[in-house]
Amino acid sequence: MTLRADHAAGAAFIAFGLLVIAISNSLPFGNLSSPGSGFMPMILAILMILFGGTLMVRAGESKPFAAVTWGDAKHAAMVVLITALAIAAFEPLGFVTSNVLMMFALLVAIERRGIGPAALYSVAVVGITYVLFVFLLKTPLETGPFGF
Repeated sequence: MTLRADHAAGAAFIAFGLLVIAISNSLPFGNLSSPGSGFMPMILAILMILFGGTLMVRAGESKPFAAVTWGDAKHAAMVVLITALAIAAFEPLGFVTSNVLMMFALLVAIERRGIGPAALYSVAVVGITYVLFVFLLKTPLETGPFGF
């Protein structure tokens, strides 16, 4: 059997789903009428495992793993690094600041957009998201040193 790209991707999704289940296992699951904080990670992890399995089953349609080019590896690593930095900055800087900085960095450093449009877009998207979560959904978000 030839190892194909979708075999590797499907296995990675399954492994990540199992890791999420193992990590979030201590969170309260709750029930359908009153879900706990472990409800959503568990559902997403199960779906990730199911879709990873589907990807592996249909892997015959993808190209062999040995034929995969890794030309976008630097681009992907930069996305992962910027996202990891935003996750690390989430608690100390808060939702608004960390997400605006993340979107701005992704747009300017990776997508090569202009500074002005990137700043405007980042502030607009995060602002709309903030309003939706805080005022419409009444969901508290992490506040930073600036009070938002």
